[in-house]
Parts: sequence; structure tokens; C-alpha cells
Amino acid sequence: MASGKFITFEGIDGAGKSTHIAFVTEQLRARGLTVVATREPGGTELGERLRELLLHQKMHLETEALLMFAARREHLAQVIEPALARGDWVISDRFTDASFAYQGGGRKLPLDKLDALERWVHPHLQPDLTLLFDVPLEVARARLDAERTPDKFEQEKADFFAATRAEYLRRAAEFPARFRIIDSTRPIPEIRDELRGIVAAL
Repeated sequence: MASGKFITFEGIDGAGKSTHIAFVTEQLRARGLTVVATREPGGTELGERLRELLLHQKMHLETEALLMFAARREHLAQVIEPALARGDWVISDRFTDASFAYQGGGRKLPLDKLDALERWVHPHLQPDLTLLFDVPLEVARARLDAERTPDKFEQEKADFFAATRAEYLRRAAEFPARFRIIDSTRPIPEIRDELRGIVAAL
């Protein structure tokens, strides 16, 4: 059986990653691959319930991190690991890098606590490829949809997102073999040309 691959999309709110998830999924399916598209927090019935709490309920920082990883453990057990075992490809809108960026960088949870949770929840699994959509903070903030009610993360101040972006970039520097940084300030057709090349090389 052909081996499945695990691709994650990351970036601060407003970076534009969600615009390109469906495009990459379609590119892979056009090659005859079975693709499971999912998201975090969420991806399972329990995960979606936890998502509502995590995005809208105020809570202690450590509670937030623990619930993120609880949702992730269920996501891995119910969706990601079975799909990869079948030889399917998995595309996830966020994964553990988001916990380092948001709870670690933005919220200042000590990174060693996140390291411990990562080693516990998925010690032998990392994405094969992480696409980090990166934009300057002012561009990301301008892109957020003013017509909808922002969740508790989107309501954070500029310094939170600056720290979140910095942690994403630190992670990318730490794991250069699996990260590709996408300059998301460019026009969508130009970004999609780059994504086509990345997909073709997989």
C-alpha cells in the first residue's frame, strides 16, 4: 500500500492559509490520491465541541493548552492515524505548531511544557510538510473579516500576534526540513503557482 503523507497549514489569523487549503486538496485529488481534509482544534465530534470552548470560553492558560492537546489526541486516534495507515493523505488546518505559536509564543506558556505534551501525544508522528503562510502583522490584521464576530484569539492585541508570528518563524528555523514558508503578501495566483510546484514535488 502506498504511504500516506501528512500536510499541515499554519499561520497567524489573517495570513490567508484557509484560502489555499481547498486548492491544494483539489490538486492532490486530481492526481488520484485519497485526501482527508480536517482542522484543529476539531476534526472529530469531541474535537468540535472542544473547539467551541477553546475559541470562545476564557480559561486558565494551562487548561487551554491541555484541552488543545486533548482534542489533538482524539483527532490523531480517530482521523489522522487511521487515514495515514490506509495510505490516504491528510491535510490539516493547524496542528501542534499552532500550540507552540499561540499558547507558547502568544500566551507565553513555557515551551518545555508544550514539548512534554507533544512528546506524550504524538511522540513518533510529525507532519511530512508544513506550509507556513507568513505576512506582516499589519497585513494580517487588515484581512480579518470585520463583518463577523471574532473569536477570543482574533480579539487579541498586536503584541500577541507579533509574538505568535515570531514563534512560528522560530519553529520553521528549528525544523527547516519540513517547513516551507509561503510569502502570503503576494497575489493569490502567484501563491498557487508556488503551491503547484510544491505539490508536484511531493
